[in-house]
Amino acid sequence: MAFVRAVLLDRDGTLIEDRHYLADPAGVVLLPGVGSALARLARDGRRLFMVSNQSGVGRGYFDEEAVRACQRRLEELLGGCGVRLDDAVWCPHAPEAACSCRKPLPGLFEALRERHGLSPETTVMIGDKLDDLAFAANAGLAAGILVLSGKGAAEAREAGLPIPASGYAECPGLPRRVVAADFAAAAAWIEKASAEGASLPEEG
Repeated sequence: MAFVRAVLLDRDGTLIEDRHYLADPAGVVLLPGVGSALARLARDGRRLFMVSNQSGVGRGYFDEEAVRACQRRLEELLGGCGVRLDDAVWCPHAPEAACSCRKPLPGLFEALRERHGLSPETTVMIGDKLDDLAFAANAGLAAGILVLSGKGAAEAREAGLPIPASGYAECPGLPRRVVAADFAAAAAWIEKASAEGASLPEEG
């Protein structure tokens, strides 16, 4: 299908500044351009979902109430931009817990698919880590988009991916991978891919 109907969003380094094990809602700061880009995507009828690894819970640095408090603050900030998330899910486990919900495993997408009837063929992922691209591939999503905010630039450089100064660059092969200079560029690629069916892999 040509139209991207759902966008999965990493949190730290993608939507907000990466404060490294953020536990204080006062530290929730939207990255530039995120609110307006999300508002544009939502106006076109797309559903927005946050998917995040929050291993600080499993590591004992803070509890899930701290995650929920930060989530409430994030949603307040997004609301001020006219944006509402359809849902937010996170993995609270430490890496050694061997759970099925820690990205890049697809458990968080499976939870959202069960709740909201999402189709992987019309869903894309935006994040600032290679694990977000791997998550998109493991979940069978239409595309994974790496933004150069947060850890994105360093991870793209280490992986030998293009680092566009502006706009976005598509990587060859399937599943579709895109590197975007910033969140606004990621949104622009989604709009372009939705308008041009050939930009997304065919179903089946």
